Amino acid sequence: MFKGSDDIYSRRREFVFLILTGLFLGSLTMLNILGLTKLIDLSFTISNVKVPFFVFIGVLPYPITFLCTDFISELYGKRRANTVVWVGLFLNLWVIFILWIGGFLPPQSTIVPSTGLPPLSDHNRVFYEIQRLTFGAVGASMIAYLTAQFVDVQIFHFLRRLTKGKKLWLRNNVSTLTSQMVDSLAVILITYYYAKAIHIPEGQTIFHHLRILILSNYIYKMITALLDTIPFYIGVKLLSKYLNIDTTYHETKSKY
Repeated sequence: MFKGSDDIYSRRREFVFLILTGLFLGSLTMLNILGLTKLIDLSFTISNVKVPFFVFIGVLPYPITFLCTDFISELYGKRRANTVVWVGLFLNLWVIFILWIGGFLPPQSTIVPSTGLPPLSDHNRVFYEIQRLTFGAVGASMIAYLTAQFVDVQIFHFLRRLTKGKKLWLRNNVSTLTSQMVDSLAVILITYYYAKAIHIPEGQTIFHHLRILILSNYIYKMITALLDTIPFYIGVKLLSKYLNIDTTYHETKSKY
């Protein structure tokens, strides 16, 4: 609940909201454009046994989006958190539109049928590679993103009501870890089976490779989610005081 209506607190609340929303949308745009452009090999060895660990570069900024929606949920309420999620969806559509129309604008490149891309000598080839990878991943990303973000917001507020505003660590971690499992499963499976945008290395089965990708992506997100618990606690404590917000008030009726 917002305890003060002074202009200084109103300005602070809007400023912090814009920062959180901007960080959320900026991270979302970055992960959609970078997406599948590079598969990062973070494999490691334990007792002479190699443990495969691969994440797509687009996954790196993804945990930040959940941290931002958790901050917005805690400080501004469920309505604003859901609004930001919808804005993120429209941003995804905007990225798709720009990449789509960019392919039609001159000059037109000659597409090699065997690759579906311009020849290596064409300086526009990079654009078409990014376009193909983004088109292939963004559909899966939007479905997974919407599902995971709404799961995150719903669980967060369910646990908030259940614990009567207490146990911030519980709702932050449970909501994020659950939603990111949903996201990891959805984005990998849809990207492979629907978008056909994941390459299976020679000598590996589909199940083996997809399992490694899903587990690697989820473990990365799980570790980052657990690591952000302390910054989240500190951030909520400092921001609630700075913004003059009572975070124990469950269902605020404020315009915020």
